[in-house]
Amino acid sequence: MCTLYTLRLSAWEVRNLMRHYTLIGREWEEVIGARNDALEVYPNHEAPVVTVRDSQRVLETMRWGFPPPPGVASKAPVVNVRNTNSAYWRPTLANKAQRCVVPATAFAEPDRNTSKPVVIRWFRRTDGEPFFFAGLWREWHGDRGTKAKPNVGRHKLYSILTTAPNGIVAPIHEKAMPVLLMTPADVDAWLEGTPAEALGLQKPAADNAIVMDPTLEKKAA
Repeated sequence: MCTLYTLRLSAWEVRNLMRHYTLIGREWEEVIGARNDALEVYPNHEAPVVTVRDSQRVLETMRWGFPPPPGVASKAPVVNVRNTNSAYWRPTLANKAQRCVVPATAFAEPDRNTSKPVVIRWFRRTDGEPFFFAGLWREWHGDRGTKAKPNVGRHKLYSILTTAPNGIVAPIHEKAMPVLLMTPADVDAWLEGTPAEALGLQKPAADNAIVMDPTLEKKAA
């Protein structure tokens, strides 16, 4: 499961991303393009996502991870959506307004071939371009802080859709990989399509579409 990803975009990449995906204007560039450092996103951290409001695509900041389902002992945020037939996810998936896309430049998976400590491997697009995760979002009232520093209130939360791994990810992590939206048509289908069209995107990226990048391991160390 993807529990770590990174977002690092230059101003040029932001402008290219806006044109390529027909997203939004200066707000996107000012919020993301001004960053000179890589934003590494972990569960329960805040990050930018794009939603649709009144037929307009809007950049918002949300916190990664839904609350756990009722009856689950773990309090860890649910950061990945895999079983789309689950009663926990069906109402959100059916509501087009609760779909979002999450910008990223690389994602990480734990290498099952290593132990003590497990090595984290990073994957990016073969062409080096940024991409989006297919995501779901919701509002929730509760505590997303720690025992020492509670953070009680109304939060906007998101989670990322996952699928079976492709041939590049499977040797490293055999359970799952995130659903990657790499074209304007993918983004449109996820944000605007019917539930069937949106869930048609829940499939692995082509093997030639992504590569494992060892140089990112050094940057993340």
